[in-house]
Amino acid sequence: MGTENTSAPPPAQSAPADNPTRTRRHGGGIIHENTRHTTRFVVIGNHLVQHKELSLLAIGLSCHLQSLPTGAGADIKSLAARFPEGPTRIAAALRELEAHGYLRRERHRTETGRIVTRTVSCNQPHADRRREPADTGCPPAKRTPPPQRRTVQKALPAVPQPSSTAPALFQTALDLLADLRRRDARLLLSATDTAHLVPGVAAWLERDVTPGAVRHALTAGLPDEPLHRPAALLAHRLVAQLPPPPPFRAPAGPPPPRYEVRNCDGCDRGFRAPETEDRCRDCRAASHP
Repeated sequence: MGTENTSAPPPAQSAPADNPTRTRRHGGGIIHENTRHTTRFVVIGNHLVQHKELSLLAIGLSCHLQSLPTGAGADIKSLAARFPEGPTRIAAALRELEAHGYLRRERHRTETGRIVTRTVSCNQPHADRRREPADTGCPPAKRTPPPQRRTVQKALPAVPQPSSTAPALFQTALDLLADLRRRDARLLLSATDTAHLVPGVAAWLERDVTPGAVRHALTAGLPDEPLHRPAALLAHRLVAQLPPPPPFRAPAGPPPPRYEVRNCDGCDRGFRAPETEDRCRDCRAASHP
């Protein structure tokens, strides 16, 4: 029992914890002396640091970007000033990270109208963008919606203009347009549209067209479907159906003067004549046979 068996192999001993030159499986390779970080550290995934397609420069650059605080400079110029690699190599590394989803560069317009570029560093890229992305810690890309085309409403067609500016003429035209909605609810006009159409109606009235005839020309034969722009339809009719000017009439002469009645000095008969005449027409004829 007390005899030592010198032919038996010695028991296996584990490598001491303080000896970094040995491992359990072989004598070479890397072992780690890890100390738990409590401040100023960043978590880097093995999918990045052991990536088989990224260059070492791209991996290191991504680690550096993930360690930066929000708002720190991450453009090529800032990175080239920080590291010995030149702008060409840094730009190539950034493109590698973009291609594998570790980086996005987005352009945004500030409140002052200036265009700035934001660099978004993702600590875990989306493996398959066709599927719903998992919670990877990297916010999804903010897609700027395409600018919406603003529908610009065409201006109303021009309407005839009257030669007269009489207030009564324009008031009659205004009352006529305001009354159209009572005949057809689709002809409810805004104040702006009414102001545009008033001169056209006044031009009709100025051509000896009665208000009833103007109203009939504007409302007769309207289509049955809804009117999207009733003011445009009325403006078109005011132009297309404008009647010709009234026939020319020579202006009437002034009315003959009306003299006061006086008594004839020859026959004492009353007659009308200027003050220079003291006899009636008959007496004047008798005195000049």
